[in-house]
This record gives sequence, structure tokens and C-alpha cells, in this order.
Amino acid sequence: MSDPMDRIAAALERLAPAPQPAPDFDMADAFVWHVDPDRLQPVPDVSRVAVDLLIGVDRSRDTLLANTRQFARGLPANNALLWGARGMGKSSLVKAVHAAVLAEGTPIKLVELQREDLPSVSRLLTLLRDAPHRFLLFCDDLSFSHDDEHYKSLKAVLDGGVEGRPENVVFYATSNRRHLMPRDMIENERSSSINPSEAVEEKVSLSDRFGLWLGFHPCNQDDYLAMIRGYCDAYEVEIDETTMRAEAIEWQATRGARSGRVAWQYFTDLAGRRGVAI
Repeated sequence: MSDPMDRIAAALERLAPAPQPAPDFDMADAFVWHVDPDRLQPVPDVSRVAVDLLIGVDRSRDTLLANTRQFARGLPANNALLWGARGMGKSSLVKAVHAAVLAEGTPIKLVELQREDLPSVSRLLTLLRDAPHRFLLFCDDLSFSHDDEHYKSLKAVLDGGVEGRPENVVFYATSNRRHLMPRDMIENERSSSINPSEAVEEKVSLSDRFGLWLGFHPCNQDDYLAMIRGYCDAYEVEIDETTMRAEAIEWQATRGARSGRVAWQYFTDLAGRRGVAI
């Protein structure tokens, strides 16, 4: 019969598996962070579009690209919050900028962190701090509800606590909300609190900890059509301007929205009908 202490140790290990060792960071340029057990999974082929195919976000593109170049070269750089309209290329821009900097010959690793894994971020930062690389830590679709405690974990990335944020890590996040929580929740907490000015200050101030705020707004029809034309040219899908315009506008009307995502969805349908692989 096995020793009772051995059985207890085995049970504890099943409940909280030991973290796996750090991967060979030279095996990929991108990784995804997982927990239970803690591990960084290499991503050999990142799903992304070229930075020059992102239409209508020129200012945000140039700002984020310059910030990422600075960081990759060991210079001071800011955490960045990309906020605004759905489907306008926020997460696509982060991945495209990472690829653009890599193409310039400056090494930088992309690490994606899921919002629900934020409580584990201090363990991830410890792992990255000791690595001889520079890391762009990326969290997509970041937001908080009024009773969500995950925002406290985010401070470990933005402020770093006693140790400070690792010098070799910068944090980029995307969100549909500028203050990372719904406006109605902000107003409800202000109106129901004894001290309204302090009720939401801690949560709202999270967005203030990002050095860069990059806003994304709904595109107009010209930009929408330019996005599609850019995709057609890049992937060599032939279609005359009149037909494309009529089909794209009809596609947008059936979706009830106009955005970069809708433009890509129309283009995907078009390429499929024309027999072109993308």
C-alpha cells in the first residue's frame, strides 16, 4: 500500500498541476498562454493580414507601429489600448504590426493571454521576465463587469507591483469600451454609491494606465469599398468595379453593418465564388 502522504501529494498535483518548463522561444515567434498546467504553446502560423491591407486606420497603424518598433529595439514604449467599433481591425492591427516589425529584422515575440486567464498573469510575467527576448503581451476583447475582480490582475501588467512591469514586456489590449466597462454600469455605481467619485475610480482608472489610446470608429462606404478592392488586388481576384460595388453594398445591407470584418466576409464569399484560394 502506498504511503498516505504520497497519495495526498498525488491528489494535490492533479488539482494543481506543476507548471511546465519555459519553451524554447526560438521555435516560434508567437505563443498562447494556457493554465492548468501553466504553459506557453507555440503558434507556428499566426492568422493575420498584411499591415498595408488595413484601410482607414492609418493614424492608429502608424502610432502602434512606431511604438512597437521602439520597444523591439530596446527603447521606451507604452502599453496600448485599442478601443472602439467592432470589426474595425483592432486585433488584426496588433498581429499585423508584430509581423511588420519581424519583417524588418527586429526580433519580438507575441504572447496571447485570454481574458479569463488574467489571474495567472503574475506567473506568466515571472516566466517572461527571465527570458532573453522581448515580448508583446496581447489580450483581445478585454472588458469587465461591475462585480468582476479580474481587473485587479490587470494591474500586475500595467503597474507591475513592487517589482514593476518586466522591462522586456509591453501589453496591448483591444476592447469595445474605452473604459473597459459598460457606461451604464459606471453611471449606476456613481448614482448608488455614498461617494460617487470613488465608486468606479479604481476600475475606470485602468484605462488611464495605458500610455496609448487608439480609437477605432465605424468606416464610411468609401473605406469599406477600398478595403475590398485592396483584398481583391492582393489575392488577385478579378472583378469589375461596378459589380463589386453593387455586390458589396448589398452584402453590407443584409448584414446591417459596415466594417472591416464585413468587408473581409464579402471578399471571402467572392473569392470562393471565383475559385481563388486565400
